[in-house]
Amino acid sequence: MDKRTKFTLGEEEIPRYWYNIQADLPKPLPPILHPATGKPLTPDDLAPLFPMELIKQEVSTERWIEIPEEVRDIYRLWRPTTLFRAHRLEKFLDTPAKI
Repeated sequence: MDKRTKFTLGEEEIPRYWYNIQADLPKPLPPILHPATGKPLTPDDLAPLFPMELIKQEVSTERWIEIPEEVRDIYRLWRPTTLFRAHRLEKFLDTPAKI
Protein backbone atom coordinates (compact mmCIF):
# COMPACT_ATOMS: atom_id res chain seq x y z
CA MET A 1 0.00 0.00 0.00
CA ASP A 2 1.33 3.42 -0.97
CA LYS A 3 1.71 5.60 2.13
CA ARG A 4 2.90 8.71 0.29
CA THR A 5 1.02 11.91 0.95
CA LYS A 6 2.49 14.20 -1.74
CA PHE A 7 2.27 13.41 -5.45
CA THR A 8 3.90 15.63 -8.03
CA LEU A 9 2.71 15.12 -11.60
CA GLY A 10 4.77 16.04 -14.60
CA GLU A 11 3.37 18.09 -17.47
CA GLU A 12 3.11 14.92 -19.57
CA GLU A 13 0.74 13.47 -16.94
CA ILE A 14 -1.93 16.14 -17.39
CA PRO A 15 -5.22 14.26 -17.77
CA ARG A 16 -6.69 13.82 -21.24
CA TYR A 17 -10.17 12.83 -20.02
CA TRP A 18 -12.55 13.82 -17.25
CA TYR A 19 -14.25 10.96 -15.43
CA ASN A 20 -18.03 11.24 -15.32
CA ILE A 21 -19.42 9.43 -12.27
CA GLN A 22 -22.93 9.39 -13.77
CA ALA A 23 -21.90 6.47 -15.98
CA ASP A 24 -21.32 4.30 -12.90
CA LEU A 25 -24.30 5.24 -10.76
CA PRO A 26 -26.88 2.48 -10.25
CA LYS A 27 -29.63 4.80 -11.49
CA PRO A 28 -29.55 8.21 -13.18
CA LEU A 29 -29.50 11.34 -11.08
CA PRO A 30 -32.83 13.17 -10.93
CA PRO A 31 -33.01 16.05 -13.40
CA ILE A 32 -32.25 19.58 -12.29
CA LEU A 33 -35.51 21.50 -12.10
CA HIS A 34 -36.09 24.95 -13.53
CA PRO A 35 -36.76 27.27 -10.57
CA ALA A 36 -39.59 29.11 -12.34
CA THR A 37 -41.43 26.18 -13.92
CA GLY A 38 -40.52 23.24 -11.69
CA LYS A 39 -39.89 21.21 -14.86
CA PRO A 40 -36.56 19.59 -15.82
CA LEU A 41 -34.04 22.03 -17.28
CA THR A 42 -33.34 21.72 -20.98
CA PRO A 43 -30.09 22.58 -22.79
CA ASP A 44 -31.87 25.69 -24.11
CA ASP A 45 -32.50 26.83 -20.52
CA LEU A 46 -28.78 26.57 -19.78
CA ALA A 47 -27.57 28.15 -23.04
CA PRO A 48 -27.67 31.78 -21.82
CA LEU A 49 -25.39 30.83 -18.93
CA PHE A 50 -23.00 28.18 -20.26
CA PRO A 51 -21.22 27.30 -23.52
CA MET A 52 -22.87 24.43 -25.41
CA GLU A 53 -19.82 22.14 -24.94
CA LEU A 54 -20.15 22.50 -21.18
CA ILE A 55 -23.87 21.75 -21.37
CA LYS A 56 -23.12 18.59 -23.39
CA GLN A 57 -20.72 17.46 -20.67
CA GLU A 58 -23.26 18.21 -17.95
CA VAL A 59 -25.96 16.02 -19.51
CA SER A 60 -23.64 13.29 -20.78
CA THR A 61 -23.72 9.77 -19.39
CA GLU A 62 -20.44 8.80 -21.07
CA ARG A 63 -17.85 7.53 -18.57
CA TRP A 64 -14.92 9.47 -20.05
CA ILE A 65 -15.19 12.96 -21.53
CA GLU A 66 -12.26 14.20 -23.54
CA ILE A 67 -10.71 17.39 -22.20
CA PRO A 68 -10.46 19.96 -25.01
CA GLU A 69 -6.89 20.74 -26.01
CA GLU A 70 -7.46 24.43 -25.30
CA VAL A 71 -8.28 23.55 -21.69
CA ARG A 72 -5.28 21.23 -21.43
CA ASP A 73 -3.07 24.10 -22.64
CA ILE A 74 -4.33 26.21 -19.74
CA TYR A 75 -3.74 23.31 -17.33
CA ARG A 76 -0.13 23.25 -18.52
CA LEU A 77 0.31 26.83 -17.31
CA TRP A 78 -0.38 25.75 -13.73
CA ARG A 79 0.89 22.18 -13.64
CA PRO A 80 2.58 20.42 -12.08
CA THR A 81 0.69 21.23 -8.91
CA THR A 82 1.42 18.89 -6.06
CA LEU A 83 -1.51 16.69 -5.07
CA PHE A 84 -1.96 15.68 -1.45
CA ARG A 85 -3.60 12.45 -0.37
CA ALA A 86 -6.09 12.81 2.50
CA HIS A 87 -4.99 9.90 4.72
CA ARG A 88 -6.78 11.24 7.82
CA LEU A 89 -10.04 11.74 5.92
CA GLU A 90 -9.81 8.19 4.55
CA LYS A 91 -9.34 6.90 8.10
CA PHE A 92 -12.18 9.05 9.49
CA LEU A 93 -14.53 7.80 6.76
CA ASP A 94 -13.27 4.23 7.24
CA THR A 95 -13.11 3.88 3.48
CA PRO A 96 -10.87 1.78 1.24
CA ALA A 97 -10.98 4.66 -1.26
CA LYS A 98 -7.83 6.69 -1.84
CA ILE A 99 -8.73 10.36 -1.54
